[in-house]
Amino acid sequence: MSGRTIATGLVVCALVATLGALLLPVQLFGENAAVAQSAPSWDDDGGGTWNTKYGPLTALDRDFVRKVRLAGLWELPAGRQAQERGGTAAVKTAGNHLVMGHTELDRRSIETARALRIQLANQPNDMQQGWLAQLNAAQGAEYDRLFAQIVRRAHGKVFGLVALVRAQSENTMVRSLATRANSVVLDHITVLEKTGLVDFATLNSS
Repeated sequence: MSGRTIATGLVVCALVATLGALLLPVQLFGENAAVAQSAPSWDDDGGGTWNTKYGPLTALDRDFVRKVRLAGLWELPAGRQAQERGGTAAVKTAGNHLVMGHTELDRRSIETARALRIQLANQPNDMQQGWLAQLNAAQGAEYDRLFAQIVRRAHGKVFGLVALVRAQSENTMVRSLATRANSVVLDHITVLEKTGLVDFATLNSS
């Protein structure tokens, strides 16, 4: 075999290896990237974009304000319950953080809704009432476990929506609410995980 043939073969092998290296991340991480880039779910009220003195108000903005209010309607009572019934100091601490955080966010969501003429719910939705019913029926260590898991799962689902609104909203009131909500939700996620009761293997199962 001539030196030129060997050299050509080496060049071809190098090109193949380079192409493989470029394709490998796509094959290994393509699915995860698709999941990471999937937009959080939100409800479109069909009202389009409204002009306000605080900037454009989109359907995404309105849904976010409504969801902040809904979160407070069930997480405030859940937090108060954990303050009273929590079997460990960590669970009681998480309850304290829920009460403080959602007392503030609930007030802010109501103020924002009034200024922007957004209708808000006055009671938890069916799913949230179901979560509260599970907590009401639980006792002892099972209560602590359910509290940490249910509330942590709910916060994980809303965290992506908060980030999306903070990044996209052109409405100054909504953006301010999203900025504060981002800090509060992250704080709640952190204290719930510190209970040591969050089962990460089943966290996204439902």
